[in-house]
Amino acid sequence: MTTEKHAIALGMFDGVHIGHKAVLMGAVESPYTSVAVTFSSIPFKKGGSLNTTEEKKQKLINLGVDQVLFLEFSEVCNLSPEEFLNYLAKKYNVAKICCGFNYRFGKMAAGDTNLLSSWCSERNIEFFECPEVMYKTETISSTYIKSLLLNGDVETANHLLESDFSITAKVEKGDARGRTWGFPTLNQRYPETKAPVKRGVYHTVVTIDGKDYNAVTNIGIRPTYETEYVSAESFVLDYNGNAYEKLVKTRLISFLREEKKFSSKEELIKAIRNDAEYVKKHSV
Repeated sequence: MTTEKHAIALGMFDGVHIGHKAVLMGAVESPYTSVAVTFSSIPFKKGGSLNTTEEKKQKLINLGVDQVLFLEFSEVCNLSPEEFLNYLAKKYNVAKICCGFNYRFGKMAAGDTNLLSSWCSERNIEFFECPEVMYKTETISSTYIKSLLLNGDVETANHLLESDFSITAKVEKGDARGRTWGFPTLNQRYPETKAPVKRGVYHTVVTIDGKDYNAVTNIGIRPTYETEYVSAESFVLDYNGNAYEKLVKTRLISFLREEKKFSSKEELIKAIRNDAEYVKKHSV
């Protein structure tokens, strides 16, 4: 074990949202080396993630965390709460531990903040329990943010995340139908590991080769021309290149309208044109 003193922040930190930030600052703003102790994934966790492991790591570092420790769930899931804490104490010279008010840990989630506080007190370790962080009448949590995304309230979700919710996926070959209509699109499969969003049309910002473009993106199964999987199909404004096979990031800015089955090609083209005009006026 190193002699360097560490302040440890404990949590899943999916989203690294405003509530998580309040926990993390307890470690970052301490005089010790800050460490975020988290998991890359939990096998039984449903509902997808707000960030990929790499996105989460980058957001934690951007907040000023010195080190990020990704634990393998299978390696620690059978440890009792005390064994889990002793495991961390063995790995680090712990001077401070930070967590949220509802943090649970150890086998069967048997450990809580009361146990953690007592454990720290016995070892003369500083303990910081972050109280609830509220948005209006709601406790800020990953679950709440996911519910906002499912309801199409992208702006509030982005505000609480302090960044735009996004997907990153390779551009696949589509049916080229939009190209013949004058609306060429980029087709991406919506990642199964990402938190689902409300199906419909969005104002997005698409990053291709490091450059940002405003776009109109349909997320869903395209009811007029159905697909078997959820896709993100983007008409990118002011882009004339070929992004096929490129890894593209698509950031959600706002929800424009629900997915709709159009009775004719002309109706669909008119709707896309209206969406594009809106995005042009509200470009970011």
